[in-house]
Amino acid sequence: MPNFQTLNENSWEFYLLGIIKLTQHVLDEIKALVADIRNKILKPIYFLMGDEPYYIDQISMYIEKNVLTEEEKGFNQMVLYGRDITVEDIVSNAKRYPMMADYQVIIVKEAQDLSRTIENLADYAKQPQPSTILVVNYKYKTIDKRKSLYKALQKTGLVLETKKLHDNKVAEWIRRVLAGKNYSIAPKAALMLVEFLGNDLGKISNELDKLQIILPEGTQISPQHIEDNIGISKDFNNFELCNAIGYRDEVKVHRIVNYFADNPKDNPMVVTISLLFGFFSKLLVLHGLADKSPRNVASALGINPYFVNEYMTAVHNYPMKKVSEVVSTLREFDLKGKGMGANSLPQGDLLKELMVRILR
Repeated sequence: MPNFQTLNENSWEFYLLGIIKLTQHVLDEIKALVADIRNKILKPIYFLMGDEPYYIDQISMYIEKNVLTEEEKGFNQMVLYGRDITVEDIVSNAKRYPMMADYQVIIVKEAQDLSRTIENLADYAKQPQPSTILVVNYKYKTIDKRKSLYKALQKTGLVLETKKLHDNKVAEWIRRVLAGKNYSIAPKAALMLVEFLGNDLGKISNELDKLQIILPEGTQISPQHIEDNIGISKDFNNFELCNAIGYRDEVKVHRIVNYFADNPKDNPMVVTISLLFGFFSKLLVLHGLADKSPRNVASALGINPYFVNEYMTAVHNYPMKKVSEVVSTLREFDLKGKGMGANSLPQGDLLKELMVRILR
Protein backbone atom coordinates (compact mmCIF):
# COMPACT_ATOMS: atom_id res chain seq x y z
CA MET A 1 0.00 0.00 0.00
CA PRO A 2 1.19 3.56 -0.61
CA ASN A 3 2.13 5.71 2.36
CA PHE A 4 -0.90 7.95 2.61
CA GLN A 5 0.76 10.17 5.18
CA THR A 6 3.17 11.46 2.53
CA LEU A 7 0.78 11.71 -0.42
CA ASN A 8 -0.90 14.99 -1.16
CA GLU A 9 -4.33 15.00 -2.72
CA ASN A 10 -3.16 15.50 -6.28
CA SER A 11 -0.49 12.81 -6.18
CA TRP A 12 -2.92 10.31 -4.66
CA GLU A 13 -5.50 11.02 -7.34
CA PHE A 14 -2.86 10.52 -10.01
CA TYR A 15 -1.89 7.25 -8.37
CA LEU A 16 -5.45 6.01 -8.13
CA LEU A 17 -6.68 7.12 -11.52
CA GLY A 18 -3.58 6.86 -13.69
CA ILE A 19 -2.90 3.18 -13.10
CA ILE A 20 -6.30 1.52 -13.17
CA LYS A 21 -6.91 -0.56 -16.28
CA LEU A 22 -10.57 -1.46 -16.06
CA THR A 23 -13.45 -1.03 -18.44
CA GLN A 24 -14.09 2.58 -19.38
CA HIS A 25 -17.37 2.50 -17.47
CA VAL A 26 -15.66 1.56 -14.21
CA LEU A 27 -12.82 4.01 -14.79
CA ASP A 28 -15.37 6.79 -15.28
CA GLU A 29 -17.07 5.80 -12.04
CA ILE A 30 -13.78 5.99 -10.15
CA LYS A 31 -12.98 9.40 -11.60
CA ALA A 32 -16.40 10.66 -10.60
CA LEU A 33 -16.08 9.10 -7.14
CA VAL A 34 -12.74 10.77 -6.40
CA ALA A 35 -13.82 14.12 -7.82
CA ASP A 36 -17.05 14.10 -5.81
CA ILE A 37 -15.29 13.25 -2.55
CA ARG A 38 -12.78 16.02 -3.19
CA ASN A 39 -15.67 18.43 -3.71
CA LYS A 40 -17.62 17.04 -0.73
CA ILE A 41 -20.36 15.64 -2.95
CA LEU A 42 -20.94 12.41 -1.08
CA LYS A 43 -23.12 9.34 -1.52
CA PRO A 44 -24.75 7.77 1.54
CA ILE A 45 -23.57 4.30 0.47
CA TYR A 46 -20.49 3.11 -1.43
CA PHE A 47 -20.80 -0.61 -2.22
CA LEU A 48 -17.42 -1.84 -3.51
CA MET A 49 -17.48 -5.40 -4.83
CA GLY A 50 -15.67 -7.74 -7.19
CA ASP A 51 -12.73 -10.08 -7.56
CA GLU A 52 -9.93 -7.48 -7.44
CA PRO A 53 -9.53 -6.54 -3.76
CA TYR A 54 -6.72 -4.06 -4.43
CA TYR A 55 -9.02 -1.39 -5.85
CA ILE A 56 -11.59 -1.96 -3.13
CA ASP A 57 -8.95 -1.40 -0.45
CA GLN A 58 -7.55 1.69 -2.16
CA ILE A 59 -10.91 3.40 -2.64
CA SER A 60 -12.09 2.51 0.85
CA MET A 61 -8.87 3.92 2.31
CA TYR A 62 -9.26 7.09 0.25
CA ILE A 63 -12.70 7.65 1.75
CA GLU A 64 -11.39 6.81 5.23
CA LYS A 65 -8.59 9.38 4.89
CA ASN A 66 -10.44 12.22 3.18
CA VAL A 67 -14.10 12.59 4.22
CA LEU A 68 -13.68 13.61 7.87
CA THR A 69 -11.10 15.79 9.54
CA GLU A 70 -8.82 14.24 12.15
CA GLU A 71 -10.85 15.96 14.89
CA GLU A 72 -14.13 14.56 13.56
CA LYS A 73 -12.90 10.97 13.18
CA GLY A 74 -12.72 10.25 16.91
CA PHE A 75 -16.49 10.24 17.40
CA ASN A 76 -17.72 9.78 13.84
CA GLN A 77 -15.63 7.15 12.07
CA MET A 78 -16.09 3.44 12.69
CA VAL A 79 -14.62 0.30 11.12
CA LEU A 80 -16.65 -2.93 11.34
CA TYR A 81 -15.77 -6.45 10.18
CA GLY A 82 -18.24 -8.76 8.51
CA ARG A 83 -17.24 -11.82 10.52
CA ASP A 84 -18.04 -10.03 13.81
CA ILE A 85 -21.37 -8.36 13.01
CA THR A 86 -24.77 -8.81 11.38
CA VAL A 87 -26.45 -6.72 8.73
CA GLU A 88 -28.74 -5.47 11.51
CA ASP A 89 -25.67 -4.16 13.36
CA ILE A 90 -24.64 -2.23 10.27
CA VAL A 91 -28.09 -0.68 9.93
CA SER A 92 -28.27 0.19 13.64
CA ASN A 93 -24.93 2.04 13.49
CA ALA A 94 -25.76 3.68 10.18
CA LYS A 95 -28.94 5.20 11.59
CA ARG A 96 -27.09 7.08 14.32
CA TYR A 97 -26.47 10.80 13.98
CA PRO A 98 -22.98 12.29 13.83
CA MET A 99 -21.53 14.21 16.78
CA MET A 100 -20.31 17.74 16.08
CA ALA A 101 -19.84 16.95 12.39
CA ASP A 102 -21.89 16.89 9.22
CA TYR A 103 -21.26 13.19 8.60
CA GLN A 104 -20.28 9.93 10.21
CA VAL A 105 -18.32 7.34 8.20
CA ILE A 106 -18.90 3.62 8.71
CA ILE A 107 -16.58 1.25 6.87
CA VAL A 108 -17.54 -2.43 6.72
CA LYS A 109 -14.53 -4.57 5.83
CA GLU A 110 -14.74 -8.21 4.71
CA ALA A 111 -18.46 -7.75 4.12
CA GLN A 112 -18.44 -10.88 1.92
CA ASP A 113 -18.64 -12.82 5.18
CA LEU A 114 -22.25 -11.60 5.29
CA SER A 115 -23.08 -12.92 1.82
CA ARG A 116 -25.96 -15.07 3.06
CA THR A 117 -27.76 -12.13 4.63
CA ILE A 118 -26.43 -9.11 2.73
CA GLU A 119 -29.75 -8.75 0.90
CA ASN A 120 -31.23 -7.66 4.26
CA LEU A 121 -29.46 -4.35 3.70
CA ALA A 122 -31.96 -3.52 0.94
CA ASP A 123 -34.49 -1.74 3.16
CA TYR A 124 -31.83 0.58 4.55
CA ALA A 125 -30.43 1.16 1.05
CA LYS A 126 -33.85 2.35 -0.10
CA GLN A 127 -33.86 5.12 2.53
CA PRO A 128 -30.31 5.60 3.81
CA GLN A 129 -29.42 8.07 6.55
CA PRO A 130 -28.28 11.25 4.71
CA SER A 131 -25.66 12.07 7.36
CA THR A 132 -24.01 8.61 7.20
CA ILE A 133 -21.40 7.57 4.65
CA LEU A 134 -21.55 3.77 4.60
CA VAL A 135 -18.69 2.03 2.77
CA VAL A 136 -19.15 -1.71 2.19
CA ASN A 137 -16.09 -3.72 1.09
CA TYR A 138 -17.53 -6.87 -0.52
CA LYS A 139 -14.45 -8.65 -1.88
CA TYR A 140 -14.19 -11.59 -4.28
CA LYS A 141 -17.95 -11.68 -4.83
CA THR A 142 -20.77 -9.66 -6.33
CA ILE A 143 -24.36 -9.25 -5.25
CA ASP A 144 -27.25 -10.43 -7.41
CA LYS A 145 -28.08 -7.56 -9.75
CA ARG A 146 -31.64 -8.82 -10.14
CA LYS A 147 -32.50 -8.36 -6.47
CA SER A 148 -33.67 -5.46 -4.35
CA LEU A 149 -30.35 -4.48 -2.78
CA TYR A 150 -28.59 -3.83 -6.06
CA LYS A 151 -31.56 -1.93 -7.46
CA ALA A 152 -31.79 0.22 -4.32
CA LEU A 153 -28.05 0.94 -4.35
CA GLN A 154 -28.26 2.05 -7.97
CA LYS A 155 -30.78 4.70 -6.96
CA THR A 156 -29.37 5.97 -3.66
CA GLY A 157 -25.67 5.05 -3.59
CA LEU A 158 -22.76 4.00 -5.73
CA VAL A 159 -21.93 0.42 -6.73
CA LEU A 160 -18.45 -0.28 -8.08
CA GLU A 161 -17.54 -3.70 -9.45
CA THR A 162 -13.82 -4.40 -9.84
CA LYS A 163 -12.30 -7.10 -12.01
CA LYS A 164 -8.96 -8.86 -12.00
CA LEU A 165 -6.38 -7.39 -14.34
CA HIS A 166 -5.38 -9.70 -17.19
CA ASP A 167 -1.84 -11.03 -16.85
CA ASN A 168 -0.72 -9.31 -20.04
CA LYS A 169 -1.73 -5.92 -18.62
CA VAL A 170 0.10 -6.19 -15.29
CA ALA A 171 3.55 -5.14 -16.52
CA GLU A 172 2.06 -1.92 -17.92
CA TRP A 173 0.22 -1.41 -14.62
CA ILE A 174 3.54 -1.68 -12.79
CA ARG A 175 5.10 0.85 -15.14
CA ARG A 176 2.26 3.31 -14.54
CA VAL A 177 2.40 2.90 -10.77
CA LEU A 178 6.10 3.66 -10.75
CA ALA A 179 5.81 6.53 -13.24
CA GLY A 180 3.33 8.20 -10.89
CA LYS A 181 6.04 8.17 -8.20
CA ASN A 182 8.92 9.23 -10.46
CA TYR A 183 10.43 5.77 -10.92
CA SER A 184 10.79 3.60 -14.00
CA ILE A 185 11.38 -0.11 -14.51
CA ALA A 186 13.20 -2.20 -17.09
CA PRO A 187 10.82 -4.42 -19.11
CA LYS A 188 12.57 -7.61 -17.95
CA ALA A 189 12.32 -6.50 -14.30
CA ALA A 190 8.57 -5.90 -14.67
CA LEU A 191 8.08 -9.35 -16.19
CA MET A 192 10.07 -10.94 -13.37
CA LEU A 193 7.57 -9.45 -10.91
CA VAL A 194 4.61 -10.62 -12.98
CA GLU A 195 6.01 -14.12 -13.27
CA PHE A 196 6.72 -14.35 -9.54
CA LEU A 197 3.58 -12.63 -8.21
CA GLY A 198 1.06 -13.10 -11.02
CA ASN A 199 -1.74 -10.53 -11.15
CA ASP A 200 -2.00 -10.08 -7.38
CA LEU A 201 -1.85 -6.29 -7.39
CA GLY A 202 -1.74 -6.04 -3.62
CA LYS A 203 1.41 -8.17 -3.38
CA ILE A 204 3.01 -6.36 -6.30
CA SER A 205 2.24 -2.99 -4.72
CA ASN A 206 3.82 -4.10 -1.45
CA GLU A 207 7.01 -5.18 -3.21
CA LEU A 208 7.16 -1.92 -5.17
CA ASP A 209 6.81 0.02 -1.92
CA LYS A 210 9.79 -1.87 -0.49
CA LEU A 211 11.89 -0.98 -3.52
CA GLN A 212 10.90 2.68 -3.25
CA ILE A 213 12.07 2.77 0.37
CA ILE A 214 15.48 1.40 -0.64
CA LEU A 215 16.03 3.13 -3.98
CA PRO A 216 16.19 6.91 -4.52
CA GLU A 217 13.51 8.67 -6.53
CA GLY A 218 14.24 8.70 -10.25
CA THR A 219 15.82 5.21 -10.25
CA GLN A 220 15.12 2.77 -13.06
CA ILE A 221 14.42 -0.53 -11.32
CA SER A 222 16.54 -3.25 -12.90
CA PRO A 223 16.49 -7.06 -12.78
CA GLN A 224 19.44 -6.84 -10.37
CA HIS A 225 17.37 -4.66 -8.01
CA ILE A 226 14.62 -7.27 -8.12
CA GLU A 227 17.04 -10.10 -7.38
CA ASP A 228 18.85 -8.26 -4.57
CA ASN A 229 15.78 -6.92 -2.77
CA ILE A 230 12.89 -9.27 -3.54
CA GLY A 231 14.72 -12.55 -3.95
CA ILE A 232 13.67 -13.40 -7.51
CA SER A 233 16.60 -14.78 -9.50
CA LYS A 234 17.31 -12.72 -12.60
CA ASP A 235 18.98 -15.68 -14.32
CA PHE A 236 16.92 -18.69 -13.22
CA ASN A 237 13.24 -17.96 -13.83
CA ASN A 238 10.53 -18.86 -16.31
CA PHE A 239 11.06 -15.68 -18.31
CA GLU A 240 14.69 -16.65 -18.93
CA LEU A 241 13.62 -20.24 -19.69
CA CYS A 242 11.21 -19.07 -22.41
CA ASN A 243 13.93 -16.83 -23.79
CA ALA A 244 16.46 -19.67 -23.90
CA ILE A 245 13.95 -22.02 -25.53
CA GLY A 246 13.10 -19.36 -28.11
CA TYR A 247 16.77 -19.02 -29.03
CA ARG A 248 17.26 -22.83 -28.86
CA ASP A 249 20.07 -22.28 -26.36
CA GLU A 250 20.20 -25.84 -25.03
CA VAL A 251 22.99 -25.20 -22.53
CA LYS A 252 21.07 -22.35 -20.90
CA VAL A 253 17.77 -24.27 -20.99
CA HIS A 254 19.25 -27.25 -19.14
CA ARG A 255 21.06 -25.01 -16.66
CA ILE A 256 17.75 -23.33 -15.74
CA VAL A 257 15.83 -26.61 -15.61
CA ASN A 258 18.47 -28.15 -13.32
CA TYR A 259 18.08 -25.16 -11.03
CA PHE A 260 14.29 -25.63 -11.06
CA ALA A 261 14.73 -29.33 -10.25
CA ASP A 262 16.92 -28.42 -7.25
CA ASN A 263 14.43 -25.78 -6.06
CA PRO A 264 10.98 -27.28 -6.81
CA LYS A 265 9.09 -25.34 -4.15
CA ASP A 266 10.14 -22.00 -5.65
CA ASN A 267 9.60 -23.19 -9.22
CA PRO A 268 6.47 -25.37 -9.43
CA MET A 269 6.11 -27.25 -12.67
CA VAL A 270 2.49 -26.20 -13.13
CA VAL A 271 3.55 -22.54 -13.32
CA THR A 272 6.36 -23.29 -15.76
CA ILE A 273 4.05 -25.23 -18.07
CA SER A 274 1.43 -22.50 -17.90
CA LEU A 275 3.93 -19.83 -18.94
CA LEU A 276 5.40 -22.04 -21.67
CA PHE A 277 1.90 -22.65 -22.98
CA GLY A 278 1.35 -18.89 -23.14
CA PHE A 279 4.68 -18.42 -24.91
CA PHE A 280 4.00 -21.02 -27.61
CA SER A 281 0.39 -19.86 -27.99
CA LYS A 282 1.78 -16.44 -28.89
CA LEU A 283 4.05 -18.10 -31.46
CA LEU A 284 0.96 -19.67 -33.04
CA VAL A 285 -0.62 -16.24 -33.31
CA LEU A 286 2.61 -14.80 -34.70
CA HIS A 287 2.79 -17.48 -37.39
CA GLY A 288 -0.68 -16.49 -38.52
CA LEU A 289 0.03 -12.76 -38.78
CA ALA A 290 0.26 -11.33 -42.28
CA ASP A 291 1.69 -8.06 -40.94
CA LYS A 292 4.79 -8.86 -38.91
CA SER A 293 5.89 -5.28 -38.36
CA PRO A 294 7.16 -4.69 -34.79
CA ARG A 295 4.21 -2.49 -33.87
CA ASN A 296 1.63 -4.97 -35.14
CA VAL A 297 3.38 -7.93 -33.51
CA ALA A 298 3.50 -6.15 -30.14
CA SER A 299 -0.17 -5.25 -30.42
CA ALA A 300 -1.33 -8.69 -31.60
CA LEU A 301 0.63 -10.58 -28.94
CA GLY A 302 -0.02 -8.10 -26.14
CA ILE A 303 3.69 -7.74 -25.39
CA ASN A 304 6.11 -4.89 -24.78
CA PRO A 305 7.80 -3.86 -28.08
CA TYR A 306 11.10 -4.49 -26.30
CA PHE A 307 10.48 -8.25 -26.64
CA VAL A 308 9.39 -8.36 -30.29
CA ASN A 309 12.82 -9.42 -31.59
CA GLU A 310 12.87 -12.38 -29.17
CA TYR A 311 9.52 -13.59 -30.49
CA MET A 312 10.63 -13.10 -34.08
CA THR A 313 13.69 -15.25 -33.38
CA ALA A 314 11.55 -17.91 -31.72
CA VAL A 315 9.04 -18.03 -34.57
CA HIS A 316 11.94 -18.55 -36.99
CA ASN A 317 13.31 -21.37 -34.83
CA TYR A 318 9.94 -23.08 -34.39
CA PRO A 319 7.88 -23.62 -37.56
CA MET A 320 4.10 -23.78 -37.26
CA LYS A 321 4.05 -27.59 -37.22
CA LYS A 322 6.62 -27.74 -34.43
CA VAL A 323 4.77 -25.13 -32.37
CA SER A 324 1.58 -27.19 -32.65
CA GLU A 325 3.48 -30.28 -31.52
CA VAL A 326 4.91 -28.41 -28.53
CA VAL A 327 1.48 -27.18 -27.47
CA SER A 328 0.23 -30.78 -27.57
CA THR A 329 3.30 -31.92 -25.60
CA LEU A 330 2.71 -29.26 -22.96
CA ARG A 331 -0.84 -30.54 -22.46
CA GLU A 332 0.54 -34.07 -22.06
CA PHE A 333 3.10 -33.00 -19.45
CA ASP A 334 0.60 -30.85 -17.63
CA LEU A 335 -1.38 -34.03 -16.94
CA LYS A 336 1.77 -35.93 -16.02
CA GLY A 337 2.77 -33.17 -13.61
CA LYS A 338 -0.59 -33.64 -11.89
CA GLY A 339 0.09 -37.36 -11.45
CA MET A 340 -1.72 -38.78 -14.45
CA GLY A 341 0.28 -41.42 -16.28
CA ALA A 342 3.70 -40.35 -15.03
CA ASN A 343 4.43 -43.24 -12.65
CA SER A 344 5.10 -40.73 -9.86
CA LEU A 345 8.25 -39.32 -11.51
CA PRO A 346 9.77 -36.31 -9.71
CA GLN A 347 8.69 -33.08 -11.33
CA GLY A 348 12.32 -32.17 -11.99
CA ASP A 349 12.73 -35.29 -14.12
CA LEU A 350 9.49 -34.58 -15.96
CA LEU A 351 10.65 -31.04 -16.68
CA LYS A 352 13.96 -32.29 -18.08
CA GLU A 353 12.12 -34.76 -20.30
CA LEU A 354 9.80 -31.98 -21.46
CA MET A 355 12.77 -29.83 -22.50
CA VAL A 356 14.21 -32.68 -24.56
CA ARG A 357 10.86 -33.08 -26.34
CA ILE A 358 10.60 -29.35 -27.05
CA LEU A 359 14.15 -28.89 -28.30
CA ARG A 360 14.57 -32.01 -30.43
